[in-house]
Amino acid sequence: MSRDPRIGVLVVAYNAASTLAAVLDRIPPAFRARIAEVIVSDDASDDATYLVGLGYQQTGSDLPLTVIRQPRNLGYGGNQKAGYRLAMEHDLDVVVLLHGDGQYAPELLPEMVRPLVDGEADAVFGSRMLVKGAARRGGMPLYKYLGNKTLTTMQNALVGTSLSEFHSGYRAYSTAALRRIAFESNSDGFDFDTQIILQLVESGQRLVEIPIPTYYGDEICYVNGVRYGRDVLRHAVDFRLARAGFNAGIGGDSEPYQFKPSATSSHGRIIEWMSGHDSAKVLDVGCASGELGRALRDLGHYVVGVDIEASEGASGGLDEFFVQDLDDGLPTALTGQFDVIVCADALEHLRRPDELLADLHRHLQPGGAVLVSVPNFAHWYPRVRVATGRFDYDRRGILDAGHVRFFTDRTFRRLAAGAGFGVRRRAAVGMPFDAIVGEAAPPADGRRLAARVRRAVRVADRVSVDVYPSMFAYQYVYELVPTRVPAS
Repeated sequence: MSRDPRIGVLVVAYNAASTLAAVLDRIPPAFRARIAEVIVSDDASDDATYLVGLGYQQTGSDLPLTVIRQPRNLGYGGNQKAGYRLAMEHDLDVVVLLHGDGQYAPELLPEMVRPLVDGEADAVFGSRMLVKGAARRGGMPLYKYLGNKTLTTMQNALVGTSLSEFHSGYRAYSTAALRRIAFESNSDGFDFDTQIILQLVESGQRLVEIPIPTYYGDEICYVNGVRYGRDVLRHAVDFRLARAGFNAGIGGDSEPYQFKPSATSSHGRIIEWMSGHDSAKVLDVGCASGELGRALRDLGHYVVGVDIEASEGASGGLDEFFVQDLDDGLPTALTGQFDVIVCADALEHLRRPDELLADLHRHLQPGGAVLVSVPNFAHWYPRVRVATGRFDYDRRGILDAGHVRFFTDRTFRRLAAGAGFGVRRRAAVGMPFDAIVGEAAPPADGRRLAARVRRAVRVADRVSVDVYPSMFAYQYVYELVPTRVPAS
């Protein structure tokens, strides 16, 4: 971020005529010179909130104030969307969400923006739960405290985060981070705040929490607690399922290719097969970020990668790397033959995978093998989607929007045979728990529950795959060997 970023404050206000002026007064005088704009967005209040804002603007305040009134009530989330759009239109670099009812302390605005300005975070959340006991001492009702802790624990377990609180409304975002997520598609209600956290996590943004004081006055709460709890948990479940490729997810930029090194996943199975192989020359076709190739290098193999674009991990982490659109075949500059050719999660992205498979013969050493992983379209999830008339593409997984070919065990064997290969061995693997769980671990109070749930699901998945692979195998992994050279 630039040395002097343009800092904005978005004050969302609804029926805040009695508190708005006091909130603006509490913005620290020493911080005011750093503020490029304060946007007060009145969400079609029933009282004089908008007039109070205009009056404050006309008093000669040193705050660079913009006061707007929404023509209709947009809801808590909808009002934020309008404010963030305006912040981006006005070229602000940072925008802090402040509530017009005084529930969150304007005095902490410098602390809220500091991690963003210092380049340490993409989003900052004020947490009432970071300091033990502070929320209750600040007047948070016991039922709200227990609800907040319970929901946060469950959300952390589902999402793989370690936040102390999901439910604070005191936030600061870099507008660059907001541009990378589809916040406009979120709810207009109070669950907007949870959805935006999930989008930030999904897109790999850096989240930082700072402690804030808890304040409960005579403000009116407009949240339906039961509906809110149901909605935020549903979003967390949807997020977890999207990581496994079972729905379209919450929206935002993400990397569809994920390395899956566990023993029960496709990449883990390829690593297992290669771990017993003598030092080999390996061609990794469709190597993406190069993580699988680097794992093979760590086993002592010489790895050459090919992909449509160069990532730092592939071009810098493999022994050799070539840029090539595999729909056009293997690169002409690629020379020599390989002991093993790996096509992990690649063939389903090609219009003519049979042509690429046939082309592999000329680069395969006598006695060599091709290791392939493909998603199983006969898995129960695509079957249900098709049978119920709800077929559509997801952001990753079996129905990844980038897939142009679908395979079952039978159809892939036929494809391989047509390209001159036979199947030496096949492994059916279950759900990609590496992608579902992610790297982050929930905090201690949610770790035991999350671990128990994961173990139970893993056992059920493994048994199902063993008993009925065509229905429950998420992917198939094949070792192919040449049976003939296909006609050119």
